[in-house]
Amino acid sequence: MTSQGDRNADSRNMPPRLSAYFAHSGNNPDHSDWQSLPDHLNGTGRRSGNFAAVFGAKELGETGGRLHDLGKYTQPFLKRLHGGPAVDHASWGARIAVDRYGPLGRLLAYGIAGHHAGLANGKDHGERTCLHERLKAHLPELDPIWQHEIALPEKLAPPATFKPHSEERGSFQLAFLARMLFSTLVDADFLDTEAYYQRIENRPRHRDTPLPDLAALRQRLDAYLQKFTPDRVINRTRAEILHHVRGGAAAAPGLFSLTVPTGGGKTLASLAFALDHAIAHGLRRVIFVIPFTSIVEQNAAVFRQALGDLGDIAVLEHHSAFTVDPASDRDPDKYQAKEKLKLAMENWDAPVVVTTAVQFFESLFAARPSSCRKLHNIAGSVVILDEAQTLPIKMLKPCVAAIDELARNYRCSLVLCTATQPALSAPQLPGGLENMRELAPEPLETLFRQFERVRTRHIGTLDDEALAAHLRQREQVLCIVNNRRHARYLYQMIADLPGARHLTTWMCAQHRSEVLDDIRRQLKAGQPCRLISTSLIEAGVDVDFMTVLRAEAGLDSIAQAAGRCNREGRRPAEQSEMLVFRTDNPDWAPPPELEQFAQAAREILRQPALAAAPLSPEAIEAYFRRLYWQQDEALDKKNLLGLLKNSCLESLPLETLAAKFRMIENVQCPVIVPYDATAERLLDDLRYAEHGGAIARKLQRYLVQVPDKVFRALETAGAIQPIAAERWDRQFWALANPDIYDREIGLCWEKPEFVAAERMIW
Repeated sequence: MTSQGDRNADSRNMPPRLSAYFAHSGNNPDHSDWQSLPDHLNGTGRRSGNFAAVFGAKELGETGGRLHDLGKYTQPFLKRLHGGPAVDHASWGARIAVDRYGPLGRLLAYGIAGHHAGLANGKDHGERTCLHERLKAHLPELDPIWQHEIALPEKLAPPATFKPHSEERGSFQLAFLARMLFSTLVDADFLDTEAYYQRIENRPRHRDTPLPDLAALRQRLDAYLQKFTPDRVINRTRAEILHHVRGGAAAAPGLFSLTVPTGGGKTLASLAFALDHAIAHGLRRVIFVIPFTSIVEQNAAVFRQALGDLGDIAVLEHHSAFTVDPASDRDPDKYQAKEKLKLAMENWDAPVVVTTAVQFFESLFAARPSSCRKLHNIAGSVVILDEAQTLPIKMLKPCVAAIDELARNYRCSLVLCTATQPALSAPQLPGGLENMRELAPEPLETLFRQFERVRTRHIGTLDDEALAAHLRQREQVLCIVNNRRHARYLYQMIADLPGARHLTTWMCAQHRSEVLDDIRRQLKAGQPCRLISTSLIEAGVDVDFMTVLRAEAGLDSIAQAAGRCNREGRRPAEQSEMLVFRTDNPDWAPPPELEQFAQAAREILRQPALAAAPLSPEAIEAYFRRLYWQQDEALDKKNLLGLLKNSCLESLPLETLAAKFRMIENVQCPVIVPYDATAERLLDDLRYAEHGGAIARKLQRYLVQVPDKVFRALETAGAIQPIAAERWDRQFWALANPDIYDREIGLCWEKPEFVAAERMIW
């Protein structure tokens, strides 16, 4: 056999008689600090195998890791390390996997071929070349020496504990497993490469810093919970709920529901259950999945407080507006831990993760390596799905299938946590969840009666004058409407009244926070407070009004609105009203989807037995059953499950799934509002910063998201301008005309293009 050195001797661009292959180049000309290819492949294989062992696929994960860079055993890649052109070094490993291991090898091949560019489709072309074409492509000669340096098993077996769901969901399960194995590979590859460069550059290994274990966190939580005294009836009931929920922690891992009325203490109860359950069953972390960023921030703050001195180094808050700042802590141990936590945003290697539903579910269907790195760390976790009723109708069936798969094959326990439990169980929902166990004390009807703090009734159709009259008659009242234009119009009708306030997403988050702080102060002092808001106030915002008026909506929205009325139960329920009304102005009509929710609610409330207790668990369940029955085909609007049902292992549409799965479909463009001195300083910093990521995250509190059409109109009018356009490639845009941001109602531009675009958005 011709030696590698002999083949290289005539190459002008290579040192003569090079006797080893390398994965990564170092600093020394004699290659003494270069990473050998066998070290990288075997090291990545070990890491990937350990990651995959959590869901019973250790050998699969290890094999994928050892094969992923096999194409570096070629002359073109050696030249690449010395400044030559880019080389496809992933396709060889994919081809060997298929040739040696058949169907299971093909499952690995998706991830091996895509470990840099991302997962491709099996046969249909997307933006990436499909796997079928990659496997047939002409490749440079592979040096057979790899077979002496890389040990591979003779055969592979599927995960020992794998449980099939049904024939029609078989391809969905294969695609899910392919994505999970891809996750173990890309994270292992990144970590092995990172460790190599940190070693040769003598940089600290913050990833090796241990974070608090779950037992220590539970100890802190128990100490925190002991401070609460059951001094009122409502607090005694909360304590009973907490005790009962924790009593369910010994149950076998799987699917759970936690149906607790608003104000029942479900946030801390779910954390206590999660820690107890994870410790009892050897699960690794707790992941809270929350629909809105504002609630993520709110709940993460609650968890940090409850976990005492360990909260700041145990809770990873992962969303676009959050940054970890290790420099803020002078304690060297905490500094190291925060550096570790900062890195954990990449792969969720933290004991408690608090994230958004968009981040969680879109990652489960993603194709990009950066989005998929974290997936293997979801396995072996307790996942709390907070406000589960907010799962988008259009993606409901794919989300439910993902929830089922995590519980079925990836050692996860998932808890659907809400006051308005959606009807996601089979057979009522075809393909729905099975064997879901309730953690709250039963019967639920009794529990909800104990927390009844408001009387709900429909007061018919109101025009704007009649609605304004209701607001004038009451001093502490919240009115929730279905679009921002209606909210602005009503506010302008009552702006002369004491305590008149306005709240919509046309205001940046910092502005909204200041308004809410003022509102809480007014309510606590017994001062007049008349708030006009869109549904954003229903997203876990802690306010307590005497009366709430709510434009017709789904029963779950009405129940959430009721949670802003007599929230602490300090008044008799008879003195607190939740008034539902219908508007007669077509300009204020909700979008079609929301009108369907309202229609389903109207149909339920026509039934006298349910109308008598419209927020009871029985009424809520009937509402969701009716809604899902009416919307059956729309529950998977992009037909993702149908697309998978009609595919096979050779044609998994992984790239297409990632492109089609979107929790939020409306294209929104961020505009930075120079709302206060902090925003102005951050904008100045952004103009000259070398790296803008941390500054951009701090500016999240000063963003207003606008539809693309509005954005273009603002740009044309010169009302927005890019920040350091050449430096940031027009990535960041700020409001240049302060006249269109009102200190009472937020972004307000009366040009026809702006108003027309508003009508398209709820």
